[in-house]
Amino acid sequence: MSLLPVETALAKIFERIPAPQPEIVALPEANGHVLLEPLLARHNQPPFNASAMDGYAVRAEDFAEGVSTSVRLVGTSQAGSAYSGTLNSGEVVRIFTGAPVPDGANCVMMQEVATVTEGRVSFSELPKAGKSIRPMGYDFADGEALLAPGTRLTPYSLALAAAANAPTLTVARRPTIAVLSTGDELVLPGAALAPSQIVASNAFGLVPLLSPFAQAVADHGIARDDFSDLRGKLEAALEADIVVTSGGASVGDHDIVQDVLKDLGVEIDFWRINMRPGKPLMFGTRGKSLIFGLPGNPVSAMVTATVFLLPALRRWLGEDEPLGPRLVLPLAEPLPPNTARRHFQRATIETAGSGATRVRPISETDSGHTSSLAQAHALIIQPENDPGQPAGALVEVIPL
Repeated sequence: MSLLPVETALAKIFERIPAPQPEIVALPEANGHVLLEPLLARHNQPPFNASAMDGYAVRAEDFAEGVSTSVRLVGTSQAGSAYSGTLNSGEVVRIFTGAPVPDGANCVMMQEVATVTEGRVSFSELPKAGKSIRPMGYDFADGEALLAPGTRLTPYSLALAAAANAPTLTVARRPTIAVLSTGDELVLPGAALAPSQIVASNAFGLVPLLSPFAQAVADHGIARDDFSDLRGKLEAALEADIVVTSGGASVGDHDIVQDVLKDLGVEIDFWRINMRPGKPLMFGTRGKSLIFGLPGNPVSAMVTATVFLLPALRRWLGEDEPLGPRLVLPLAEPLPPNTARRHFQRATIETAGSGATRVRPISETDSGHTSSLAQAHALIIQPENDPGQPAGALVEVIPL
């Protein structure tokens, strides 16, 4: 079987992802969710002409160039308690930031340029109409679409939603995810290692990596390389929308994940990708469940999850850019030639003394070398058969 190109594998995965399903969530629970319906403003913001600073509300036409003018202080406007009258010629109102500008006023002069003497105010600068006033609807207007469907909600967009007076938002329902590690050699962290055993680490990276995109991520522990044990744990895991296994997805004598999945009615779509690290990636479906069989090597598992699982989850949620953020940065040092498989090269991002941001390849490429992945800030996407690139050349990277 030939190796599947990365783009082809992603396209096959995307074809199997269901359309996003709506649910309504309260604003305090909406962080990280993806909008399925636009956020519409429910009022004008500000809802009135508002002062942009502490100072005095005046009529600019009361002041003429070269003429020293003082005006009579007639009241105060502050947030939550507006001046109730109309400002007439020769009058001024003390005003505070965010307070409504009185009717008749068309300028706010900051208090630093004001002199108050016996109830009258003069200014060291000439007032100009519109100065330091936020007009009604300056931020947004009633009914305006503020955030489009496909937007991942952040603390900043939630502050906007609150300002727009939206107590709830319609978002895409997040999937449930089951994670299962496989292998006779695995033990949990903290265990005493017997000969030929290794510590299971994949789930401890995968669960927090996937959790921001999921309704819940359940860790189903470790399944042994035994048909019955593996079948029982996979059958329970298949209750989830998305099942993620690590290890045993290849075709070695002890790699039985595919056989068990087929026995459980899973249709295997593909299982070998033209990339490194992470060639033995498996993808299949059963009903509405998606199944990802990640390689057992920890770097391969995390890289394939970053390259395939995260885009799949973004597509599930209806995000505008399912591939996620990409950067184009200059190399801090040369990038060696690549093989016929696309390389997702570990790298650090650094800022030089000049202030320029650069990406530096990490020379370690072993798929079991977890410490180098932990040091990485990004993955350089190096095309197939790339001849190598000199320092300073621009490369595409996936931020981690």
